[in-house]
This record gives sequence, C-alpha cells and structure tokens, in this order.
Amino acid sequence: MSTARYLALIDLLRAQEFPAQRGRSDTGFSGPGYHTAELIVAGQFGDDDAAQVAETREQCVAEHEALLAVLGVKWGEPQFFSLWSLLERSIAGEEIPEPWQELSARFDSLHVWRADGRWIVVGLAPALGEAEVPSYELMAVVTEVDPP
Repeated sequence: MSTARYLALIDLLRAQEFPAQRGRSDTGFSGPGYHTAELIVAGQFGDDDAAQVAETREQCVAEHEALLAVLGVKWGEPQFFSLWSLLERSIAGEEIPEPWQELSARFDSLHVWRADGRWIVVGLAPALGEAEVPSYELMAVVTEVDPP
C-alpha cells in the first residue's frame, strides 16, 4: 500500500461512525469511539532470515516516516506520546480505556494529531508473533477517546 492509500484510509476512518461494540473490521478492529487500521503487518521470520528482517524493517521505517511527513503537512507537527506509563498503570490494575489499552500493549510510543474532534494516531513497532519471532507492524488509529 502506498502513502496515498494510507492517507485515504485514515480519511475514510475519520468520516465513519464508531460502532457500539468492538469487532473485526476490514482494516483491523473498531469499537466504541475508535477505528484501527493495520497498515503493515510484515514478517514472521525465522532465525536465519536476518537479511530479510533488516530489509523489511527498513521498508517499514521508510513507510512510517513517509506517512508521518504527509500527515505533518496536513495537520502540523505531531505530539510524541510514550506509552510506557500506560502499560505500567495497566499492569498495576488500572483500567485504561480502549483503544489506548491495546495500543500500550503493542507499541512503545505513538505519533498523535488532533483534528476535527478526533485523535489520529500512528505507531510502528516490532512485534512478536505467535511463534515469538520478529515481525513489524504499522498501525493507524482514529479515536474520539482522549489519551488517558
């Protein structure tokens, strides 16, 4: 998918109503007050795929940076939002609202914009798949739920 398609998808999610209950969507998950879009889920590499892991990481980082640049032109500089404290609060038993609970479990940090009463969130993270081998994930989220 290209940066133009990512932007079109984010704009589509911004225009959609939020569902009453959480469920799978064509792009990821949606729930009360949020939509997610899994823009890139790449990987599931074995131990001897170091070159492929490095190449995929470079591609994901480049696409992430390109998307941040386009969104920065559209809405200005993003806020950098670290999720470590949310994860710690969640582990300690505090209830964190979605989508922030899920985001704090999947990403270390996010880039966040506020536009037209909604938050637009972009995150890039290495992720451990079911086999606990590295993969990469680029996600966009549109939410009306304020960051806790």
